[in-house]
Amino acid sequence: MTSNSAAWLNEPFAQLKVADAPSVPPEAGQIQVRNRAVAINPIDRYKQKMGNPLYGWLRYPMILGFDLAGEVVAVGPGVTRFEVGDRVVGHATGMEKVRNKSSESAFQIYSNVMAYMASPIPDTMTFEAATVLPLALSTAACGLFAKDQLDLELPTSPTTDKGRTLLVWGGSTSVGCNAIQLGKAAGYRIVTTASPHNFGYLKKLGADEVHDYNGGDAATRVANALDGYTLAGAVAMGARSAQACIAVLGASEGNKKVALATFPVDIDAMPDRPNVWTLMTRMAPKMMISNGGIWIAAKRKGVRLSSIWGSALMDTDLGPAIYESFLPDALRTGRFVAAPPPLVVGHRLEAIQPAFERQKKGVSAAKIVVTL
Repeated sequence: MTSNSAAWLNEPFAQLKVADAPSVPPEAGQIQVRNRAVAINPIDRYKQKMGNPLYGWLRYPMILGFDLAGEVVAVGPGVTRFEVGDRVVGHATGMEKVRNKSSESAFQIYSNVMAYMASPIPDTMTFEAATVLPLALSTAACGLFAKDQLDLELPTSPTTDKGRTLLVWGGSTSVGCNAIQLGKAAGYRIVTTASPHNFGYLKKLGADEVHDYNGGDAATRVANALDGYTLAGAVAMGARSAQACIAVLGASEGNKKVALATFPVDIDAMPDRPNVWTLMTRMAPKMMISNGGIWIAAKRKGVRLSSIWGSALMDTDLGPAIYESFLPDALRTGRFVAAPPPLVVGHRLEAIQPAFERQKKGVSAAKIVVTL
C-alpha cells in the first residue's frame, strides 16, 4: 500500500503536525490524487482558530483542506473520465458533513476526490496555478447558478448575450475572480469593484466595468453607473459588501437578489482559543447585530439575500455541470483561466501551518499555495 502523510489537526486550536496517514483506496466514483499543490482558504485556519463551533461534526484528529491539484494514481469502480497519470484539479470534500472523511481532505500527500468534482488540466498549466480554483470556483458557481441563489443560466458555447448585468462586489478576491469569468462565460455583462491597482487585471478576466470600492460614496457611484441597465443580481465578497450591494440593487432595475459569500463576522478579530463565554458575549452578539442590520436594510430596499455554501454543488447537478461539462474545455481553450495567481509560500506539508499565518496577513488578487 502507498505510504501517506498529512498535516493533522490533532485537537482544538492546536498547530498542524505532520504525521503518517492511512492511504485509503478510492471508493466507487472516486479518484485518488497524488497532490502536488494545495491552496489555503480562510475557512481552513478558521476551523483551527475556532474549534468545535465550526464544522462541529468533524472529530479529532482531522485533516483540513479543500483545494488540490496533482496526478491521478488510482481510479475507483465506475470511473471512466480519468486514467492513472492524468493531471487534475479537484475540490476535496472530506470536511463536509455528508462526507466527513479525512481521506477526502486536501492537506495530505494522497487524497480521494469525487470524480465529478475534479477536472483535467492542460499540460501547459502548472499544479500551483490550478490549485487556486476549487473552493473559489465552486463558491462562485453556487452563487451564480444554484436554484436557491441567483439561479442564472449556465455558460454555453458559444456564449449567448443574456442582455443583463451581473454585479460582482469584490472582484479581486478568489471568489470574485471566478464569478467574473463564470458570469462572462454565461453571457452576462459584468460590473465589479476593486482597488484601482487591480482594475486592469479584472478587465482581462472579462469585467466590462471596474469601480473603486473605497470611499463612502462607492455604492452611489456604482448605482449611477448601472442606471439604465437591467441587473441579473449581485454576488458580494468582503467587508461591508452586503450593505453596498443592498444599496446598489435597491436603486436599480432587475433581479434584486444578493448572494453573500462572506462570513457575517470578522473571525480574525475574535480572540484565539475562544471559550463558550467568549462566543456568547462577543461572537453571537456581533453576528446578531450584523445579520439583523443587513436583513432589515434589505427588506427596506426590497432586496432578497441568500448565503452561499461553497460545497453545495456536490449534492446537485451543478457539480458535474461545472467540473465535467464546463471546466475541462474552458481551461483547454483559454476561455477560463486559473485566477487569481498563486502565491507559493513554501514546500512540503510542514509549510501549511506557516501558510495559514501568511494568509491571515491578507493578499490582493492572489491566493496562498503550498507545493508538495
